Amino acid sequence: MTAELTPDGAGGDADALPRRAPGPGVSGPGRWPGSDPLESQLTVLGDLSDVPDGVRGVPFLPELASRGPGADPVGRTAALLDQLPVELGPHGWRLADHGGVDLERAQAFWREDLDALAISAASFDGELSVQVVGPWTLAAALYLARGDRVLTDAGAVRELGESLAAGVTAHLADVRRHAPRARLTVQLDESLLGQVTAGVLPTFSGYSRIPAVERTTLLEGLRPVVSAVRSAGARSVVHVGSAWVGVAPAVLAGADAVGLDVGPWDERTWDQVARAVERGVDLWAGLPPAPVSQCAGADVGAVARLVSEPWRRIGLPDRSLEQVVVTAARGALPLVPGPVGTGGDVQAERGALRTLARAALVLAERAAG
Repeated sequence: MTAELTPDGAGGDADALPRRAPGPGVSGPGRWPGSDPLESQLTVLGDLSDVPDGVRGVPFLPELASRGPGADPVGRTAALLDQLPVELGPHGWRLADHGGVDLERAQAFWREDLDALAISAASFDGELSVQVVGPWTLAAALYLARGDRVLTDAGAVRELGESLAAGVTAHLADVRRHAPRARLTVQLDESLLGQVTAGVLPTFSGYSRIPAVERTTLLEGLRPVVSAVRSAGARSVVHVGSAWVGVAPAVLAGADAVGLDVGPWDERTWDQVARAVERGVDLWAGLPPAPVSQCAGADVGAVARLVSEPWRRIGLPDRSLEQVVVTAARGALPLVPGPVGTGGDVQAERGALRTLARAALVLAERAAG
């Protein structure tokens, strides 16, 4: 099997899931400043429910990393693993023989977040996004109990993927208990796929590199988690950062959408995007901050053109822009955990969401035009 896409075929059994609302969408990668789960969830739900006509807002569960270890993306995801306890080590999260205070703290943060969701989204009946770290990026960021990164041990990688699939299944059931009318989407952060496939990730010592993972193996690692999301009745988005090499494995693993940080024109990247879109797979486009001038404010058109211009250049029809969700660029997950600060300014983040919603409206007008 090769990780090449062909224009024909479908990106999965779309009829097995509730159909998404029509029109381009707007969402976020999950991270959010602040430390109050209820206030943050109310803000995100409110802002992404109040979007222009023709645009579908996709609220998300805020990741409040400023609360400290266990609220960070790796710690949050590791806390969901089934029968694989974790703890904090000198260089980050690692597998452990038994759970301890670190795991309990991460699980307590999840309980806080879900309690906030239950209060703020009791009657919410739209799309809702949940974010977790995908199996390959988690294997690159997580350490063995006594050894190097999980990525160095093929057996441990398989076990981690199976544990993550089971953990995500249980987590989605938990989310549904707190927001029973929401239509769920799972964003899988695979922003380190490019480094995993390039063989550039350092070993624990830093003196050598972990061998590259072949694309067929990459596909085999993604499929159990993507399949678990679909079996749980949720849609999946596999975010591959800026690495076009991750698009084909994500699509062939059965993802409903692929997330890609959009940069300067690159024909290989957009060729993969076009093949995915023609298979019915959506694009979650990670966009940089809008250029801002003192006179005119944020240049929404410039942001929208980062999608619409290569869309036409590669030969995709404007009407298929309905398959796009715009979001802030994700960037690569840090390999070395650092001090966790406030994570930014809430009003700035809200302003960025409004700009993205206006950019989605530009795409909606093109799709309808």
